[in-house]
Amino acid sequence: MSKVIKIKKGLNIPLEGAASDEMTDALSIKKVAIVPDDFPGYTWKVAVKPGEKVSKGSTLLYAKEDPRVCLTSPLSGEIEEVNRGERRKIMYVSVISDGESRKENYDKPVGAESVKEALLKSGLFGMLRQRPFDIVPFVDIVPRDIFVTAFDTAPLAGQMIGQEEYPMLEAGLEALSLLTPGKVYLSVKKGSGLESRIAETVEFEGPHPAGNVGTQIAAIAPVNKGETVWTLDAETAVRIGRLVNTGELDFQTRVALTGGEMKNPHIVKTIIGASLEDLLKGELKTGEGKIRVISGNVLTGVMVNAQDGYLRYPYRQITAIPEGDDADEFMGWASLNPAKYSVKKTFPTFLHGLTKPFKFDARVKGGHRAMILSGEYDKVFPMDIYPEYLIKAIMAKDIERMEQLGIYEVAPEDFALPEFVDTSKIELQKLVREGLDYLRHETL
Repeated sequence: MSKVIKIKKGLNIPLEGAASDEMTDALSIKKVAIVPDDFPGYTWKVAVKPGEKVSKGSTLLYAKEDPRVCLTSPLSGEIEEVNRGERRKIMYVSVISDGESRKENYDKPVGAESVKEALLKSGLFGMLRQRPFDIVPFVDIVPRDIFVTAFDTAPLAGQMIGQEEYPMLEAGLEALSLLTPGKVYLSVKKGSGLESRIAETVEFEGPHPAGNVGTQIAAIAPVNKGETVWTLDAETAVRIGRLVNTGELDFQTRVALTGGEMKNPHIVKTIIGASLEDLLKGELKTGEGKIRVISGNVLTGVMVNAQDGYLRYPYRQITAIPEGDDADEFMGWASLNPAKYSVKKTFPTFLHGLTKPFKFDARVKGGHRAMILSGEYDKVFPMDIYPEYLIKAIMAKDIERMEQLGIYEVAPEDFALPEFVDTSKIELQKLVREGLDYLRHETL
């Protein structure tokens, strides 16, 4: 019988546009791209040239620090572009499908070393993360434990996997168990009925961020200085299971099209890195107002262009909300309109109903100011950490203080809710990312 953990601190944001159970097929995508920025921790080098033919699973990028770590093509086709930005930074590598089914061949791995080798060669290793630092793992460091999360509590998040994928999930968990001397933990939503024979299953209940792997690690077995753990979602574990069981590399994913600016919020089955021009064709509402398209959820996702953008890692959700730059309302931010949402009940939201969906837009609605030590972060931050003091230590680049305050346990996504409720409008996730990178460069 699995253990049940209740998360009390947090916040479910009542955003309109939840996806229905309807599922459509968008597997015949014409173009995909891999974005190096989605895979922190390494400096990525290009392994291909425009016009070059590639198979599904062919290496597109490899890590300068460790060439064994690579990112691979989700389909067979031709390299369209190696897009570069300032100082020749690689923005993305795009592949145009040729409609063929060329693919790399993989032997069924047997034993820990062959499993790791298969993950490295296939590019699935790049979809793992390690803590501390929230980066693609270092290959030669053996993790203390591995944490797999099978549910997501982010705003409008869809279901990760279906019951039909459970056998491959078990195969993936079994392969992962070979890579650690410790335990593999599977975190599931209470009442899901999902329980593993391989991993130690832990049920969670409570508001967001109960589905964040950082919250789950803190509740199960926190990370201390000198320890390393790996994390991944259940979709990646299913891909690993299919690779070790059949030798097939699967790049399919379920994407929830969500948000108030989607005509018909629903689930789409597609390919990771899919072109949004193809994926969102006919899906967005048309009108006078501008639309912000986010690859991911509204708290941690990346703003993308619906015409030339791509589905970004972790490839599970696209959200469309009004930009809000053309809003013209009486009294502006001070309006007492009951349709406006406020965590602190500044507006009479009780007249609207706190659980009834609200129509959010992308406006910040406030100016930047100095941090106020009011304890507002603590109300939505369930980890046993003082978030405000940790942020101040990061700002001061005080490594000793950062370590004392638990920086080895956190990732930027853990500060998404504090950033949402922050009166001072500080970019907390950006600060945490900078703090983790600074700590890694100074201590390793």
